[in-house]
Amino acid sequence: MKQPPKQICTSEDYWNLPEDKRAELINGQLFMMTPPNRIHQKLVHQLSRTIGNYIDSKHGTCEIYPAPFAVNLTADEKTWVEPDISVICDKNKLTERGCEGAPDFIIEIVSPASRRLDYLQKMTLYSESGVREYWITDPEKKRTTIYRFEEDAAPIIAPFNQAIPVGIFNDLQITISELI
Repeated sequence: MKQPPKQICTSEDYWNLPEDKRAELINGQLFMMTPPNRIHQKLVHQLSRTIGNYIDSKHGTCEIYPAPFAVNLTADEKTWVEPDISVICDKNKLTERGCEGAPDFIIEIVSPASRRLDYLQKMTLYSESGVREYWITDPEKKRTTIYRFEEDAAPIIAPFNQAIPVGIFNDLQITISELI
């Protein structure tokens, strides 16, 4: 039996979702988002606070935005994502709607519903769009996968009890186990 063609969605569909619905639009396909669990939210909060405190202590200009925060990576009408944490150092990318272009640093906290999206589709999307650094923090596996796309190197997999240097900053290290 032949499958009907998938409907291609656009920015208009994304921005007109009901208030109680969250989704990401990736290559014209809407991916509905489920509410995060407590550990997910604690990690988003603690990581955002740690990175934000570091930026403030260095009088840095980068800005940090936890989800929900809309990011249009490629400035087209078919892709809007809501990374768990976005760090943007070029303020020209910030608009009233969110971020137009690639953030410098993105962190996704994996949940059972987002595993395939975070590890496969988003990793490719972030790499191709110019994100400099991408962390996939996986509470179930107690590890973080680090991609430093500027270095064109293999990903690094760090257990939660290992200090991870943040590549876009010279002297910031984060140990995930200290945050939960």
